[in-house]
Amino acid sequence: MPQIGLGLAAIGRPAYINLGRDEDLGADRSVETLRAEAHTVLDAARDAGVGWIDTARSYGRAEEFLGDWLHEREITPDALTISSKWGYAYVGQWRMDAEVHERKQLDANQLRRQLAQTRSLLGDQLDVYAIHSATIESGVLEDAEVLGLLAELRRSGVRVGLSTTGPAQAATIDRAVELERFDVVQATWNLYERSAGDALARAKEAGLTVMVKEGVANGRLTAHAAPPELAAAAQELDTTPDAIALAAILARPWVDVVLSGAVTPAMLRSNLAATDVVWTDALEGRLAPLARDPETYWGERSALPWG
Repeated sequence: MPQIGLGLAAIGRPAYINLGRDEDLGADRSVETLRAEAHTVLDAARDAGVGWIDTARSYGRAEEFLGDWLHEREITPDALTISSKWGYAYVGQWRMDAEVHERKQLDANQLRRQLAQTRSLLGDQLDVYAIHSATIESGVLEDAEVLGLLAELRRSGVRVGLSTTGPAQAATIDRAVELERFDVVQATWNLYERSAGDALARAKEAGLTVMVKEGVANGRLTAHAAPPELAAAAQELDTTPDAIALAAILARPWVDVVLSGAVTPAMLRSNLAATDVVWTDALEGRLAPLARDPETYWGERSALPWG
């Protein structure tokens, strides 16, 4: 059965592209306030039985917050699965109005540097290390030095993965499967963006663990901005739009982990309610028309403001 994990993209830095952050987090985005908020939602996740936590070097101080929490709560390495990603660096200097919040660099020097940083914060708790937002165009999947370093990491016992982005996710996933060097793939799939589904099914058949991110489309499939069809279905089923959006992913036979991006315990509870939603052919037919052309979806996503 697939599980819901917790992703820390939205809690480790003051600004992000998710909708509704003022309502969800308030105006105080100081380091110590977000550290406390991160620990609170991590506690709620642990209490709810969430067993997978995902982070990245570019998520501000998310790895630091997670490492502190693991140490303070005396969480043993076998208690949770911890995944992180390398390739982007957070450069926003904890400013809401930063011109650039993160910068991408997918090469061997970045991998060496960021793996050392991740290790310093997470130690032996690291289970999966993934390329962050790999694409065919980036060339990272053909970089012999990067692939060699990842192979060394894999031999050390850390599973190696990649996350994907953009309208050509399927091609990236298929190339990763062909290489036979990866254990985990993390991709965007949601009611708006379904284009990677067949490729993810092929990855699952090839033995990769399949993770889905952005299941609520950065807040666009939540109560903050749910389309009328989704809002009406949620009202009829006495649940929330995000629960239905995540239930749609849980119903896919190829998925192993669906990431919640919750920043509060209440949001996490709403996301976890997806496990109580019975996905039916009627729901599938009713919500399938929400799917968009991937070029349109990714264009809209790139236009979301950092707030």
